[in-house]
Amino acid sequence: MSRRKLKTVTPGEILLEEFLNPLEISQYRLAKSLKVPSTRIAQIVKGNRAISAETALRLATFFGTTPQFWLNLQMEFDLRAAKKKHQKRVEQEVEVMAGSE
Repeated sequence: MSRRKLKTVTPGEILLEEFLNPLEISQYRLAKSLKVPSTRIAQIVKGNRAISAETALRLATFFGTTPQFWLNLQMEFDLRAAKKKHQKRVEQEVEVMAGSE
């Protein structure tokens, strides 16, 4: 049986598909409500910018979520991307601590 790998979804895609589109909120309106530059929201949605702790606080306040929700999305995305890019090399280069094998 072959395993199909799912595309890693960015936090920006979740912001767009699970929040902005269903609530019919434009990226511009969100940026204005958060008091951040509209380019910040556009870059997050495009996957060209990470969600910072400050932006997580602003998103959480606006949407009634927690900052941890947004930071966890970002952390999970970052970790998956790092594993995809570096896992094999890390396993080859890093020595396992004695006694933990």
